[in-house]
Amino acid sequence: MITCSGCSLQDIIEYTKNPDEVYLEFLARYDHGETPNKRQLNSDLKNAGIIRDRKEVDNMIGSFVPEQITKEVLFSDKDYISYYTQIKSPEPEVGAAIDEFGLDDGIIKYLTEKKISYFYKFQEDAIKEIMFGKNIVITAPTASGKTEAFTIPVIQKTANERQSSGIQAIFVYPTKSLARDQLPKIQEMVKSAGIRAEVFDGDTKQKDRIEIIDNPPQIIVTNFDVLHYHLMYRTKFASLLSTVRFLIVDEAHVYSGIFGSNVHYIIKRLKRVCKKIQFVASSATLDNAKEFCEKLFGENMTQITGTGKKGETDFVMIFPSLRTQRTLMVELLEKLTVKKHKTMVFSNSHLNAELVAIQAKKKKINIKVHRAGLMANYRSFVEKAFKEDKISAVSCTPTLELGIDIGNVDGVISSTIPVNRLMQRIGRAARKGQRGFAFLALGNDPISQYYKNHPEDYFEDVEKTYIDPMNPFVEEFHVLAMACDKPIAMHEMPEHSDTIRRHLEAGRLFLQENRYTSNYAAIKQIQEEYSIRGIGRSIDIYHGEKKIGERVLPMALEELHQSAIYFLAGVRYRVVEFDYPNKQYAKLTILPKNYPYYTKALIEEWPTIETIYEKRRVFGIETCFCKLHIQKRVYGYANIELGQEVTQGQKILLENPLEYDFVTKGIVIHVPRPQDQIQSSENPEYTEASGYHATEHVIIEGSNMVTGGVSQDLGGISLGTSGLIFIYDGAIGGNGASKALYDRLEKAFERSLFIVKECPCTGESGCPRCTFSYRCGNNNEFLHKKASLEILQRINNGERLDMIEPAEGDRPLV
Repeated sequence: MITCSGCSLQDIIEYTKNPDEVYLEFLARYDHGETPNKRQLNSDLKNAGIIRDRKEVDNMIGSFVPEQITKEVLFSDKDYISYYTQIKSPEPEVGAAIDEFGLDDGIIKYLTEKKISYFYKFQEDAIKEIMFGKNIVITAPTASGKTEAFTIPVIQKTANERQSSGIQAIFVYPTKSLARDQLPKIQEMVKSAGIRAEVFDGDTKQKDRIEIIDNPPQIIVTNFDVLHYHLMYRTKFASLLSTVRFLIVDEAHVYSGIFGSNVHYIIKRLKRVCKKIQFVASSATLDNAKEFCEKLFGENMTQITGTGKKGETDFVMIFPSLRTQRTLMVELLEKLTVKKHKTMVFSNSHLNAELVAIQAKKKKINIKVHRAGLMANYRSFVEKAFKEDKISAVSCTPTLELGIDIGNVDGVISSTIPVNRLMQRIGRAARKGQRGFAFLALGNDPISQYYKNHPEDYFEDVEKTYIDPMNPFVEEFHVLAMACDKPIAMHEMPEHSDTIRRHLEAGRLFLQENRYTSNYAAIKQIQEEYSIRGIGRSIDIYHGEKKIGERVLPMALEELHQSAIYFLAGVRYRVVEFDYPNKQYAKLTILPKNYPYYTKALIEEWPTIETIYEKRRVFGIETCFCKLHIQKRVYGYANIELGQEVTQGQKILLENPLEYDFVTKGIVIHVPRPQDQIQSSENPEYTEASGYHATEHVIIEGSNMVTGGVSQDLGGISLGTSGLIFIYDGAIGGNGASKALYDRLEKAFERSLFIVKECPCTGESGCPRCTFSYRCGNNNEFLHKKASLEILQRINNGERLDMIEPAEGDRPLV
């Protein structure tokens, strides 16, 4: 799209990778009088499906009465409106009166003071099941009353046995800030029943720790990091855990991927030191709640589902046809904040959250960044400032999806995520009954273009939370941790016998009186370096002498290499020193605000199949789920122009390439040759390899929502002209993401074909909305759209193909 801000001149030109070619084409059209007038251009845009016709939007609105801000968005001449509705949740079903449960008088008094005389039906069901001793998982929207549903019965059961000494229940939250946010509410409830609740985490002061250990409360509020540490080091606090009878895990969907695999083992370790524990989980977003929680807890679970009450919310799904996703998000943010509507903007990456804030500040919007990787005290400062109306907007990653009280919110703008996660984000708006605003800003990527054309499918593509308890690195560490918690009897845990044997042979465990005990001297470094929130060491990030953040390996190699541009809390830095693999740190210097570029790493990867776990045919294609060894090499970077979304930039090679290798799990697919394209090509080898590379991109990016948004946890490699495509878990040892895709490959292949076939671009390489990937380690080179279309068509037609071995000499394209 060519637009002059000084006059009405506009034109739309066929996409090419080179902006200069586009501009020359525009000048030629202008010289020949071929540039359209505004009416003709609008007609062309509507006919091409680039913007909506006004009548189509009117039909979409129907009997709804949208707010003025929403109307302005709906009748945009820059975007395609894919979907509009007003969200109004039904009134929750009312259950029994509060005095019908035999609750403690103090609890009834507390509820009455809160003007609660009846429970909702889902709360009633949860209370009854917990009182009966069942393990349950509660799924209900944000602010629907989940906390009361699990807290009241646990308090009641604890109060019934006041004579029992020690800690009776542990309430676990994924972050310290959320735990401390929920603590006052929990303490108010437990006080009504004459019992105590205290927080015990890394920020608990020493005098308060001593008081808790000397005089334990009935309820402890904490996180899994604390439980892991104290169990493993057998502290005085760990000795108090043997009396625990209840484990309550709020925001259970957070324990997906590698973090969840670690939590699975921490729960298993807790079971070893407690006589019997009843488990309660809750979440606003879990779709496969029962299945996931049974895997997480290793127990049978009963699911209870509730609804929530909210105000009306205008919801619009927008495809930015003639601009970038980020430009759209910033304009929506400006529309809301100008009218004094407090707004949260959710991005799916650290980088985009930072870039949104930088562009918003240029428009004088009072905004701060909130994401993982920032120091905890800075995040707390942002939460407090937003709650107290000192800032009007927050640019965040999923860190603020959780139930932290950040005050009243009017608007939510979100990048593309699974619908159940989106509904949790939308649930943060209009909690006080006012009209809310929710905008799903689709991106300039394959899955967004698919949803532009098939918005109804978006509402079917719910997130499937996943963990991999069989991750060998997680198992290996936690078996050692179990022996630290409490020596392992010889007859115990036959499922870990191979791992125990390996530890014995390596001298990390030894047998003493028929029990396996840890060799603390041999495992000290392992204990200190292991993180339950990810596998791999972290790179510490410094500005001057001050530590300002950290980034886990191997991702740190891509983001913190020499001369990389790194974003932190809305500030841009350049890496001036990167010490790896010796001292594991990066030193940064601040860049001028008008610096025009950021960087993207150039990467080579080589995969080796170590073990095949499963094989199956997907349509006719033999596909394997495997243990893979990945050799990774960051050899350079590309400068990308800020705010232009240019997906190719000037390439610069590193003097000292960075190398890293790790073991993970993934899929190997042998796809058909694009015979027709090869035969008509002047460069058959390039066409074939580029077809496979484009296909790898489309399968990962395009299947994102089929698997519940796992593409950000996946890496991909197409191996030269072999037809072999590798899609693997980005986490060391595996996190379950590739298995989620492996189980749903048929749907992924079908959707990938639609994406390439429906994209109107005619360039050989395709475009950002079909074949490009923002994570491409080859600067989005070696891509052939027509070859990819033929490959995907052959797969969907059922062409039969068997697996082959990788061959030496094939060039891997990442």
